[in-house]
Amino acid sequence: MSGMITIILLSSLLNVSNSLFNLIGRDQYVTVTGTLICNDQPASDVLVKLYEDGTIFDTKLDSSRSNYGGQFQVSGTYTKIFTMDPKINIYHKCNYDGFCDRKLTIDIPDNAITDGSSGWDRSFDIGTINLADKFHGETTDCIH
Repeated sequence: MSGMITIILLSSLLNVSNSLFNLIGRDQYVTVTGTLICNDQPASDVLVKLYEDGTIFDTKLDSSRSNYGGQFQVSGTYTKIFTMDPKINIYHKCNYDGFCDRKLTIDIPDNAITDGSSGWDRSFDIGTINLADKFHGETTDCIH
């Protein structure tokens, strides 16, 4: 019986602390844009996901696919006491015939993050990325 009470108390404490951090934290916004190419041709229909890079679990904030010209935009907001740690994951098949997708992760710098006073009026442009290149830390991903 005391074990069950301990579990209930710990669960309640976690819920209260999570709510408290969201009340104390500040809304932070990030918008990331860019252009994707494969062998000097626009890479269309490429999946791009924006995440808050968590200590244990990442939180997905947005996802989209690149358009016919290879351009994409993802935006998200997150409430956190400390500065958020956004990243994008790009899943593609450029020069790859494997079953899964190539996965490229790009960390977004702190200066791309805005707060509630400036909101969505600014975006961080990663520029043009040639997905045919090999990138340090690139992996493959079957479940995304």
